[in-house]
Amino acid sequence: MAKTIKKAPAKKAAKTVSKKAVKKAPVKKSSTPAKSAVKKAIKKSPAKNEKRAVKKTAAKKSPAPKKPAAKIVKGPTEKLADAVVEGILEIKGKNISVMNLQSINNRVCDYFIICQADSNTQVNAIAESIQEMVRKTTGDKPYRSEGFENSEWILIDYVTVVVHIFQSHIRDFYNLESLWADAETKEIAFD
Repeated sequence: MAKTIKKAPAKKAAKTVSKKAVKKAPVKKSSTPAKSAVKKAIKKSPAKNEKRAVKKTAAKKSPAPKKPAAKIVKGPTEKLADAVVEGILEIKGKNISVMNLQSINNRVCDYFIICQADSNTQVNAIAESIQEMVRKTTGDKPYRSEGFENSEWILIDYVTVVVHIFQSHIRDFYNLESLWADAETKEIAFD
C-alpha cells in the first residue's frame, strides 16, 4: 500500500523553514566587535560628516558686518546752534545754557543760548567769535545784533537761534533761564 503524506499548510511550512534557517546560522558569543563595527560605521557615515563640514564652514565664515549706528541727521537750526556753542567755547565762555524751545507753543525762536564772561572785553570777543564761527560753518549772518556799545549784554539774533552773552553780575540780575523754565536745557562748561 501506498503511504499518504500529509502536507502541512503553506504558512506553517514557511515558518518552519525560517526557524530552521535561523537556528543553523552561527551565533557569535562576543557582541563587542559588532558594536564597535556599528560605531565605526556611524562615525564614517556621510550624513554626519556633511553636518560636521557644514558646522566647520559656518564657523570659518566671518560674522555678518554690523550695521552702523543710525546717524543723527542735524537740521540747519541744530548746526547753527552747534556753531554758536563752538564759538563760545573757543573764547572760553562760561556757564553755557542751550535751551531747546521747540516743544513750547508761542516760542520766539527754536534755541536760546545763554553764556557769560568776566569782562567787557571777553563779552565782545565771544560775540565776534560766534559770528565768525557761524559764518564759516553755515554761512549765515545775524539778522540783528545789539549791545556792542557797552558790552555788558550782547544779543545776537539768527532768527531760529538767539544768543545772549552776559557779564556775570548782569546774568544773575536778569535770570533769563527762569523765563523759559519749561524748555529742555543742556548746560555746558558750568563752574
